[in-house]
Amino acid sequence: MKFKPKIINDPVYGFVSINYPILLEIINHPYFQRLRRIKQLGLTNLVYPGALHTRFHHAIGAMHLMQQAIQTLKSKGVKISEEEEIASMIAILLHDIGHGPFSHALENTIVSNVSHEDISLILMHDLNKQFNHQLDLAIKIFEDKYQRKFFHQLVSSQLDTDRLDYLLRDSFFTGVSEGVIGTDRIIKMLTVVDDKLVVEQKGIYSIEKFLIARRLMYWQVYLHKTVLSAENMLVKILQRSKKLTRQYHYELFATPALQFFLKNNITKKDFANNKNVIQNFVQLDDNDIMASIKVWANSNDFILSTLCQKFIQRNLFRTILQNEEFSKSTIKNIQSRMKKIYPQLSKDEFEYFVISGNVNNNAYIKSKFKIEIYDGKTLRDIAKASDNENIEALRKTVTKYYLCYDKIVDE
Repeated sequence: MKFKPKIINDPVYGFVSINYPILLEIINHPYFQRLRRIKQLGLTNLVYPGALHTRFHHAIGAMHLMQQAIQTLKSKGVKISEEEEIASMIAILLHDIGHGPFSHALENTIVSNVSHEDISLILMHDLNKQFNHQLDLAIKIFEDKYQRKFFHQLVSSQLDTDRLDYLLRDSFFTGVSEGVIGTDRIIKMLTVVDDKLVVEQKGIYSIEKFLIARRLMYWQVYLHKTVLSAENMLVKILQRSKKLTRQYHYELFATPALQFFLKNNITKKDFANNKNVIQNFVQLDDNDIMASIKVWANSNDFILSTLCQKFIQRNLFRTILQNEEFSKSTIKNIQSRMKKIYPQLSKDEFEYFVISGNVNNNAYIKSKFKIEIYDGKTLRDIAKASDNENIEALRKTVTKYYLCYDKIVDE
């Protein structure tokens, strides 16, 4: 029976076509359907109420842009087989399959030193077995082990279909217009030179806007101080629940999948060697965490219940963001004021209510995957090719320091 292409109506791009059976099979797989239950921007909806789109939305959108990019390259004489086209689309479709609940917020909380990229690759290998090794080439592209390197650049680089989709999509759903980029034009300007994905000269201004939009979206959306506050509170809630479960043997309410990760210290090695770990991980989504937090708000443990109540009611910690590191005296002063309000807390327990750290904004970094502009003869790094001095400045890593604390101390 001949395969009939399917369409998905996407709010950003309109109709997205699914032209190959394997893509539809992957999309319908439980591992991928789980992405419907994981928000793309974690807790950002606490600042921008419209930011309720999911990892599922994003993966479909990135696949659509990959399809467009492949067609553009083909039209410019780049030889791409059907097998390579399908593999590229599978690779981008599954690039976020390893994200846990609330995306980046819990990456190193429910598991230890395991990135979502690590888990994505492990799940891709698992899917490859289930699909009788139809993902072999997709995995090679994802890992940058395929000899035609520009395919990996389309999946993961400083100008990939992942970034092109999430900037435009996140801008759409948050309403932050600074993130709007010329995705169509950028894709139309792509070409391949010396096996590298590059941008034609006439696309340089679209790339400049892309880099500036990326910088603005990080400060205005991804690293917004209220989002940082909510994410830090969520991390502390999970840390406390793990401590109560493991050290004090509390029988906290949790779904079976979450219970598994609360009770066990799971590492990257465990994911690779223990099928039970994968089976529990793919059952986890945002709902497991939120259902537990709602129940934990009535816990007998003062720290856990207080954090959960404040989190649910959006009574978030006050967050100060600045260019210099906070002095020890500043932190100590807040802790001493906290002691008067919460005298039952021990010195070590203040870390749940006074949190400090830093965040980095890298709009354009020096790496092997440069964004290169092609004038028909030579290739030049965007920072050198552009006459906009701000582009060179975007190479600089900007670090800001934050201090989150229970604002009850200021009342």
